[in-house]
Amino acid sequence: MDKSLIITLLLAFSITGCSHNDIYRNVYKDECVYGKKGDCSNNASQIAYPGAENEYRLGFIEYDDQGQLRDRIQQDAILDNYYNLAGQQEVVIVTFVHGWHHSAKPEDGNIQEFRKLLSTISARENDYSQKFMRKKRLILGVYIGWRGDSLNIEYLNTVTFWDRKATAHEVGHKGITEALLKLEELKNVRNSYDEGQPSANRLVTIGHSFGGAVVFSALQKIMAERFIDSQQDKNYQQYADGFGDLVILMNPAFEALRFSSLMELSQDKCRKYQQGQLPKLAILTSETDYATKLAFPAGRIFSTFFESHRTMQRHECKGTGSGNMLTVNIAQGEADRTAIGHFKPYQTHLLELLPNGSEKKFELERAYADWSASDPTQPSIYSSVNLISKQRTTPLNPYMNIKVSEDLMDGHNDIWGEQVIDFMRELIAVSTTPLPDYKMLSGQ
Repeated sequence: MDKSLIITLLLAFSITGCSHNDIYRNVYKDECVYGKKGDCSNNASQIAYPGAENEYRLGFIEYDDQGQLRDRIQQDAILDNYYNLAGQQEVVIVTFVHGWHHSAKPEDGNIQEFRKLLSTISARENDYSQKFMRKKRLILGVYIGWRGDSLNIEYLNTVTFWDRKATAHEVGHKGITEALLKLEELKNVRNSYDEGQPSANRLVTIGHSFGGAVVFSALQKIMAERFIDSQQDKNYQQYADGFGDLVILMNPAFEALRFSSLMELSQDKCRKYQQGQLPKLAILTSETDYATKLAFPAGRIFSTFFESHRTMQRHECKGTGSGNMLTVNIAQGEADRTAIGHFKPYQTHLLELLPNGSEKKFELERAYADWSASDPTQPSIYSSVNLISKQRTTPLNPYMNIKVSEDLMDGHNDIWGEQVIDFMRELIAVSTTPLPDYKMLSGQ
């Protein structure tokens, strides 16, 4: 074949095969009103269904492959708007970081599903505000976009798994930490409520697939530091702290070994968690997520081939106190090759579908008391799923690594099923409900 033809074909492939590598949401100034699919396709700042019970706002922040903001003006426009809103009324911020094969392009399916989640959270917040006779908190969504594909050729883009994994950690280690920390600052913005009242501002962060790797890479050290700072005898904090109010990782694509320090900190001396301790991290992984179950360890075999591993002795806690401590062996090499959700020694819970006809109304007060399902003699706390503790950690351990049955999540991208969203929404309700509301429920 003629060399010039080969060069031409390669150039054509590089032009047509590479995925979009520029900003999608390049209109920053005005807050666009969203009513239906296709609206506000270029707007970084949006308000959906203004005046309705499911009203929410959605802002977009985009990053390049080096973990740098596509345009700092875009981020500043979103954050300035949200700071202004949080200064006038209390808010709940929900952030979503997408994974492999996704981006911030207008037609991306993750954006539409995230909209539905924000809408349902807003409707539930509307119900709670009426029940507890308080002003409804604004729901502020943030969609963090990065290049989830480096090739846009169907099927061929499956070879980008490890390229995008490296990019995910790059994005996580660099710029995204700034955006997340600035969003967390919104929890502390003075609002229009009376001085002396505890802030009801809340922050939830969700990551899927490599988006889970982005989030964990950005927050791993922060969560470990805050957990240590909140231990008894270190200071006067009563509860184990985390980032924001809740981090949820769906089918995350990172090694179990990266999670080991948090797992071990939470099990240290089989510490007892006080009543009122809330969840800080929930990892949900489908038992049929073969991208992380099979492809992930297959690739890690080669990338860890020359590394040295050993057997670690660690603790499981059947209860509280040193007398309930069980020593187990952890194969370091296996933990370094296995995605966190599939590493059995670190799995803390199972999530199963309730039998047909057994669904029930979610009771916030009961969930507040035992959200971790640590008492196996009690019926399910959640409306359509059964969370089953493996009794591997002490009750109310704020870190949950949950294996999800195929009936609820079937495969890597099946994260938007009705029952899974119900569980997420209910777990978010537990983590974001203001303390005065719980006191009202208990009659205090």
